[in-house]
Amino acid sequence: MGLILYQRDDCHLCDLALEVLAAARVPDFESVFIDDDDLLEQRYGLRVPVLSDDESACELDWPFDVEVVLAFLAMGPEGGGQD
Repeated sequence: MGLILYQRDDCHLCDLALEVLAAARVPDFESVFIDDDDLLEQRYGLRVPVLSDDESACELDWPFDVEVVLAFLAMGPEGGGQD
């Protein structure tokens, strides 16, 4: 599972999302900052933070808590999540 957290610099909600991911003991994930990327800004600008599973293309929009993250991870590449 290739997880990506799309976020912004100086984003309070992104900081909260990082806390949730830590509490859920999420395995390694990549942080991608959308601030200087027009394409990512267009796609995620109003939605950040967004947790994305690169393999299944499923995305989990904020707000999410530990239980929601664990359910998202349990779905794996077979599907689920929010698009």
